[in-house]
Amino acid sequence: MSGKESITRVGDLVLVHHENQPIVYARIEAIEPDVKKNWFQVSLMILTIPPQSVTWILREEYINGEGFTMGGKPMKLERVKRDLSGLPSEENGGAAKSKGPCKTSKVLKFKKQH
Repeated sequence: MSGKESITRVGDLVLVHHENQPIVYARIEAIEPDVKKNWFQVSLMILTIPPQSVTWILREEYINGEGFTMGGKPMKLERVKRDLSGLPSEENGGAAKSKGPCKTSKVLKFKKQH
């Protein structure tokens, strides 16, 4: 897969649109080449209760947000951008990948009920 900034990757969260309406969130579990040239098998975990796993065969541009149809119905995957503004970065002296909680995290204690 090519491109640079708007690439959807394994582990990304996407918002699935059906008939131009956002309907459900899903996580990209795998993106593997299909037998058809320039198509990919995209495994998604649909974040419902209980979670559901599906595999769709899509072109790269569909994975990265371009609209497509399924059964004649308009569909779209919209990558959910992560807000990393509160995390330490290399520019301000922090590590690129933080392993501990960021400074804005707060631990909440729950009281046991007897």
